[in-house]
This record gives sequence, C-alpha cells and structure tokens, in this order.
Amino acid sequence: MEFPLWFQNAIQRRLDHVSARIERDPELHRCRDEENTAFHAMFSGVDMTQLPAFMEWEDKVHFTRALENERLYLQGMRDGVRLAFALLSDPLPSGDEFLARNERDRANIGSTGS
Repeated sequence: MEFPLWFQNAIQRRLDHVSARIERDPELHRCRDEENTAFHAMFSGVDMTQLPAFMEWEDKVHFTRALENERLYLQGMRDGVRLAFALLSDPLPSGDEFLARNERDRANIGSTGS
C-alpha cells in the first residue's frame, strides 16, 4: 500500500525531529565522546597492532549506534501507536459516507434557505 505524499512528508519530518533530538541527547553525547577518545587513542602514535584498543573502540561504536537505533525504534513505535489510536478513535469517513453527508448537508441548506 502506497501512502499519500503528505503522509510520507509528515513521517519524514517526524523522523528528522526525533533524529535531531536524539543527536542532542546528553547520554549519547557522552558515548560519542568516549567513542571519539578511544578512536583517537588508537591512532595517535599507538601501535596499530594493539588489537584490544581497536576492539574497545569498535565496541563503543556499536554500542552508541545500538542506542541511537533503539531510541529511533521506540519513538517510531510510540508514534505509530498514537497514530493508530487517533485514526481508530476518529476514523475518516469512506468515500460513500462522505458523499452521503454532503448530499444531506446540501439538502438541509436548500430546505432552510427557501
């Protein structure tokens, strides 16, 4: 099922907003700093054959990405549930219901305007 362009744009704007919020998250900022420090320690005059330093940096990179992905996923789930509840509590009328409502409204306006 293809979503309408306005819906795709709304989802993209929400993803951009959540991504920007996650980018400013203090805990993730701390993890990125640790990751960066570990990376620089590994390459600033340290012998490249020191596998433990590389493994520590790699673990920090994977942990940071996992935190980011987890938060994106959880926020997406929350947004999806909110959207589903909003649509279920106030469903949009089907095309037939919409046409019938318009016909009733026109008939009511015509009878009161005479």
